[in-house]
Amino acid sequence: MTIHYPKGAASPLHFPKQLPKKQGPVLRKAPTNFANRGMNLEEAINDSNAYYLAKNLAVVHKKPTPLQIVKVDYPKRSAAVIREAYFSQASTTDYNGVFNGYYLDFEAKETKNKTSFPLKNFHQHQIDHFKNCLAQKGICFVLLYFSTLNRCFYLAAEDLIVFWDQQVSGKKSIPLQTIETLATELPEKIAPRIPYLSVIEKMIAQKEAFHE
Repeated sequence: MTIHYPKGAASPLHFPKQLPKKQGPVLRKAPTNFANRGMNLEEAINDSNAYYLAKNLAVVHKKPTPLQIVKVDYPKRSAAVIREAYFSQASTTDYNGVFNGYYLDFEAKETKNKTSFPLKNFHQHQIDHFKNCLAQKGICFVLLYFSTLNRCFYLAAEDLIVFWDQQVSGKKSIPLQTIETLATELPEKIAPRIPYLSVIEKMIAQKEAFHE
């Protein structure tokens, strides 16, 4: 069997005929540091949700995107291939679920900007959805990820709505310095990778203490 590899790539099946002689002590390679490599935001959130579910802490899922299928081909009887489809309606937010009796609803967005987060990443129907959920006393928020800086923040939907409503006559983005003040930074961890429940737990504890 012949195995072809991309041009310039070495075959993993190739071995040198003669091993080079040792010259001096062997230097050990330092462990790779992944801290500043950035992350795939959706993957990190999904991993976090799976962790919370496995630990019976919360049930949170990514919402399916509603699609209207237009054309389907059947190359085989047991298989179907979608050739054409379109969004049947505007999506609301990315994730929803329940935690300790509280309804959760949130959106995840990212930007390559280093100094501000553009409000154009959001849409009016998402803001309206947040307002409706907040009216029913749901816990709503956004996860803002600065991919170039590898920094993720938890920002309450109430604060996002204020900036959204002011953008007509004001700024079209939220400065990073403002986010650092209003939001809570979530450094990436191992399990969960994005510990957003820690912010919600503190918020609920403060509310319950206030009403006692």
